[in-house]
Amino acid sequence: MGRGPSIEGRKNAEDARRGKIFTKLIREITVAARNGADPAGNARLRIAIDKALSSNMSKDTIERAVRRGSGADGADNMQELRYEGYGPSGVALIIDAMTDNPVRTVADVRHALTKHGGNLGTSGSVAFQFARVGEVVIDTSAPGSEDTVLELALDAGADDVAGDAGRTTIVCAPDAFEAVRKALSAAGFEASSADIVMRPANRVAVSGEVEETLRDLLDWLDELDDVQDVYHNAILTD
Repeated sequence: MGRGPSIEGRKNAEDARRGKIFTKLIREITVAARNGADPAGNARLRIAIDKALSSNMSKDTIERAVRRGSGADGADNMQELRYEGYGPSGVALIIDAMTDNPVRTVADVRHALTKHGGNLGTSGSVAFQFARVGEVVIDTSAPGSEDTVLELALDAGADDVAGDAGRTTIVCAPDAFEAVRKALSAAGFEASSADIVMRPANRVAVSGEVEETLRDLLDWLDELDDVQDVYHNAILTD
């Protein structure tokens, strides 16, 4: 009878996953800090720092990333790149990357797409299917919390509030994001996720082999060190 992974093996895998998340967060902070090292005047930096703190990153690590991005600790040569393309069955994809080697990054992204029946598109080929919005997800499984969150979010400037299976997703314009998140936090509702994202206008259903291939592609892209975020317009089963 086979044995499952050891405790040490599971810990090593978890440490590796956490390290990869930290790498992406540090890059985001570094690039965001180019527009100012003071979070009070830099909304993108505030969001990046909040995400890092939510992932239990130390303040020292965050401060080092800010100093590097602002130039205080030497120049930073990271570039922001956005790729547009298609996955299996024509699923639209937006892939955001940060890299010091664009040649390597585009080769890695193209290879991942090709291996999964997709391909890179030209700039603008799928972006029109997405909108840049603020998105906040709140646990509303407690009785009455969904109605409270709905009222708070709309009063704070949200454009859309949708509840499903004990979870409420709030969508707002990017410039209303901070007000919405602060209003919810002040009322005791902490977000399970909160970020500025690329949200598809319409989603397409996928199933069976197509869904399996798409999930594998998304995992593959997530494993690439240079890839920060991936957005798609598919409906995936939980």
